[in-house]
Amino acid sequence: MQKRTGQVLQIASTYMGTIVGAGFATGQEILQFFTRFGYWGSLTIVISTALFIWLGTKMMLISNEIKAKSYEDLNKALFGERYGRLISHFMLLILLGVTAVMLAGAGTIFYEHWDISYQLGLLLTIAASFFLLKKGMKAILTVNAIVVPIMLLFTVLVMVDTFHTPGSDKFLILTTDYSPLAALASPFLYTAFNLSLAQAVLVPLGAETPDRKTIIIGSWVGGIGIGFMLLAGHIALSVHMPGIQQYAIPMGGIARQLGGTVQLIYIFLIFAEIFTTLIADIYGLTLQLQERMKWSRELLTLAVLIICYLASQIGFGPLLSTLYPMFGLISLGWLILMIRKRVGYPRA
Repeated sequence: MQKRTGQVLQIASTYMGTIVGAGFATGQEILQFFTRFGYWGSLTIVISTALFIWLGTKMMLISNEIKAKSYEDLNKALFGERYGRLISHFMLLILLGVTAVMLAGAGTIFYEHWDISYQLGLLLTIAASFFLLKKGMKAILTVNAIVVPIMLLFTVLVMVDTFHTPGSDKFLILTTDYSPLAALASPFLYTAFNLSLAQAVLVPLGAETPDRKTIIIGSWVGGIGIGFMLLAGHIALSVHMPGIQQYAIPMGGIARQLGGTVQLIYIFLIFAEIFTTLIADIYGLTLQLQERMKWSRELLTLAVLIICYLASQIGFGPLLSTLYPMFGLISLGWLILMIRKRVGYPRA
């Protein structure tokens, strides 16, 4: 029982750490997908949470069922042999781009907040990623076991402070100029985008977990945790609407109000969430490349890091604005096929 509890918490923390990335920490994802829709935001977060629980569980169970070695095996199961391979090729390029975005974001944190040069920040992040990933999935589980509790602590602090702020119930009455249809579409777009990115690590995690009931419980705990953090962020941002929309890092303004210590935690949190996404994507990419190349995992990891280092010279902003919309194009189709795919659930 104790062993299962530990595995459940590992799955849950890895799920949360993979989904709740840098876009969440800055507040931009919550603002764009939920808070700007006013009082609809709470309902759409509930829908998104239900999708994360259902489809996250489904993704890992399918991966376990087919003994997937990488996300390409999952895509072949969803799209068929021919189209699954094409989709995986496309995803390989996009994941390389997203990994470069994460690396550029890490370098920006070093430069803007810790007074360390952008290039040195990139190299330090690359070195840490390489040595951690030599341990494989174990490294991802360990990093998330450290980062996710800090995320939850920060979320609780923000929520407690918000409920002591005048207008803390604003999320229930906040109006919006957007149509209800746009609001109801947002949780599907948000879930599709994040789950399709997360499969790089959730697919091997599901395949390597022998107990299917553990996968189900871990996915439920992780999905509920994601929903809790989304709701806490939405409530906090709603208090400061509409003025908060002008900030590039909306949660930064809220963190400053909680004092210097919390702000230090917040900056570390942004870096940690970038880093967890970075190592998860690199791990998924190396598994994918190992199916095509005879190189060792360490050599492939180094090659991916070098490519991402070169791409990160373009800068965080230009990479983000170019690559993310492209990836969004295939995410909805992927989500629909995930919903349609049948999977066997273990009996109670």
